[in-house]
This record gives sequence, structure tokens and C-alpha cells, in this order.
Amino acid sequence: MNDQNVTQLLQDLRAGDQYAAEILVPKVYNSLNKLAGQLMRGERHDHTLQATAMVNECYLQLVDMPVEWQSRAHFFAIAVRQMRRILVDYARARRSQKRGGDQQRQTLDDVLIIAPELDVSILDLDKALSNLSEFDDRKSQVVELHFFGGLTYDEIAEALNISAATVDRELRLAKAWLYRKLGSND
Repeated sequence: MNDQNVTQLLQDLRAGDQYAAEILVPKVYNSLNKLAGQLMRGERHDHTLQATAMVNECYLQLVDMPVEWQSRAHFFAIAVRQMRRILVDYARARRSQKRGGDQQRQTLDDVLIIAPELDVSILDLDKALSNLSEFDDRKSQVVELHFFGGLTYDEIAEALNISAATVDRELRLAKAWLYRKLGSND
């Protein structure tokens, strides 16, 4: 997939060219589906939200966003954030449906990389990432793009306009912070 073509299609779509959407969907759908699949692999077996539904909802949100798309990497960085929000909103809705509001624990593969011995829910992780973003948004974005989005260090570097070495450093520091935060149950 040519990055410039995707960026141009995104810009055309933003300018109101509906034909651009017809061309864009096949170019990005498989990548979005792969991202959703990565997110869903960390969820429990009986999870009722399907990757395809997440992709469809995410795509509809993305094409309606008032964003000046800079690149394919920028598009996928925002897609990862939207998918995380969809997953968190879904988890919140499920929790609110249960009597007493008890939160069911979910083991996430992504969190296990950060803290293998911790049993962490998507809501706990989202809260921790939100706390991290309050004082260091870039570290939070690096974690989100790497663990939720499966982006490589080079792709993250491009999306955030930083070096791959900075991505590595930010990710190591963020993992240490998250480990402490998630382990303390604050």
C-alpha cells in the first residue's frame, strides 16, 4: 500500500470526495482488521464484541473526524486510539449492566508483557494510561501504539515525529511506570 496514495485519499475524503471512500476502504480495511484482531486476542474467550464490528465502528468514526491527515501512520495512530476507546466503552457498558457494578477481571496479552504476574482489566489499563497521559502524553501514546496497535518502533517514530531510539526509551520508562501503577492498585 503506497503511503502517499492513502494520505491523498484521506485528504480527498476530508474535502468531501465520496469516491475516495470507495477506494480507501479496501486499502485500509485489512490493516484495521489486523489491529482489531490484535486487540481482541487479549480479551477473554467469551467476549461478545467482534473485531469486524470494532473495525466498522472505528472506520465510521475516522472518516467523520475533522482531521488533516498527515500520513498513513497518522491515520493508523488515530485508529488505534479509537479502537482502544471502543473497547473501553464496551467494557464500561458491560460492567454497568451487571448488578452491583462488579468488574470482571480480564487478562490482556499486552499487559502481560508489561507485568506478567498482574491480572489487569482493560478498564484498569485504560485508567493507568489516562493517568500517564496527564503528565507524559507521549509515553502514553507510545504504549498505546505499540501494545494496542502493534506498530513497530519505526512506525511509531513516524507517527509521533520522533526517533526510534526515543520510542525505545519512552516505552521502557512507560512500562516501568505502568508496572508500578498497576501493581499498587491505586
